[in-house]
Amino acid sequence: MKFLIVGLGNIGDEYTNTRHNIGFRMIDAFAESVNAEWQDKRYGFVAKCRVKSAEMVLLKPSTYMNLSGNAVRYWLQQEKIPVENMLVLVDDLNLPFGSIRIRKQGSNGGHNGLGNIQSVLGTENYARVRFGIGNEFTRGAQVNFVLGKWTDEEERLMPDRMKVITDLIPSFCLQGIDRTMNLFNGK
Repeated sequence: MKFLIVGLGNIGDEYTNTRHNIGFRMIDAFAESVNAEWQDKRYGFVAKCRVKSAEMVLLKPSTYMNLSGNAVRYWLQQEKIPVENMLVLVDDLNLPFGSIRIRKQGSNGGHNGLGNIQSVLGTENYARVRFGIGNEFTRGAQVNFVLGKWTDEEERLMPDRMKVITDLIPSFCLQGIDRTMNLFNGK
């Protein structure tokens, strides 16, 4: 079985280690855990790996977050992967820092990257992992918070959070979304 694992983020040094780029950070952590190497390809950076019987195509779109759907559609088609074998990793402003919520389908919840994917694919029936970035900002400061860097305390906790993700991704591919939701939601 073949799977597409997509980490959403924005390209460019100014976005590195920002809350909005946690999708890139999660997929980078997984790629490192399986010694997958990134290559600059059409619409994004791609790495391929295998865990047991699961062949995975990892994708960090090189389009901006709000245009991720084009990269996702291209790589689904290029690799002949059904949309039910796709997992998208994103940030979530509505969850406390480090919380993980896995869903097999649903609305974009106001996330522009998910919204674009749903618009381009014409469906919201695909799995996603939402990583809580918290919402510790004052009124009108949401953009600065989302595009801001992690606090020292958040960085201290990040290795543990990334370990959960590096276990979650193979679980999705090998055990399915329902079992993975039971094992990892709320961790």
